[in-house]
Amino acid sequence: MKLIWRNYEFDFTKRTYIMGILNVTPDSFSDGGLYFGKEKAIEQALKMEEEGADIIDIGGESTRPGAEKISVKEEIKRVLPVIEAIVKKIKIPVSIDTYKSEVAKAALSAGASVVNDISGLRFDPKMPLVIAKNKVPVCIMHIKGTPRNMQANPTYTALIPEIVDYLHESIEIARSAVIADDKIIIDPGLGFGKTLGHNLEIIRRLNEISGFEKPILFGPSRKSFIGSLLGGLHADERLEGTASAAAIGIFNGANIIRVHDVKAMVRVARIADGIKTGFEGSRIQGVK
Repeated sequence: MKLIWRNYEFDFTKRTYIMGILNVTPDSFSDGGLYFGKEKAIEQALKMEEEGADIIDIGGESTRPGAEKISVKEEIKRVLPVIEAIVKKIKIPVSIDTYKSEVAKAALSAGASVVNDISGLRFDPKMPLVIAKNKVPVCIMHIKGTPRNMQANPTYTALIPEIVDYLHESIEIARSAVIADDKIIIDPGLGFGKTLGHNLEIIRRLNEISGFEKPILFGPSRKSFIGSLLGGLHADERLEGTASAAAIGIFNGANIIRVHDVKAMVRVARIADGIKTGFEGSRIQGVK
């Protein structure tokens, strides 16, 4: 299974890939405000590339539980200068984390080459057309509700089948817009309309989502379920918990791990890959 676009190639038969999170927001749950300024954001992008990130995911609107929406104009104002500067300085691809077609269109014009849509193409009907026109990969995620209300007592009759059905419908939306099948990535949406128990069940049963034969994006990084399991630890104390979830996710079929702590998670992924496949070669070499 490969993902090939523009000048990039991800070969998932060889290893797990790392997506570094770059929030240019004042209010994200873990790192809100840290990289809100353009220069700080550029510095962090360069650092993540140096630490081994394979792709950088830039977001201008917080999607933490309870987050309020911001305008398209404000979101573009936050992400565009950062994308324009970063793509001139790094060799790895840039993803735009947005569910708004106008933001995606502006970001792709500025040099981004992947769209990461938390709504699974549901919140903005124009989004699939923008992606199709630009012939770029899209990450489609499962979410129950919206960021504002998704954690208000989320309930499921059958968790995994409902996630699978949602993703199947999103894939059909993508196909209807003539988004190429080999450009679709799926994400079960850890923490997006899920309780602690739901998140743990998704990690345990992740391989049941692999039937789509599409790359799986997996985002456990510093999530609240990790803090809950560790006695209420703050987001910046969840490194080991994230590492554990990431390793198990890789064993159960994850292909791309979306993380804040790139250096540590590159190492986790390389060891998990090596143990999973029994291969001791290039996966382990070159890790800093």
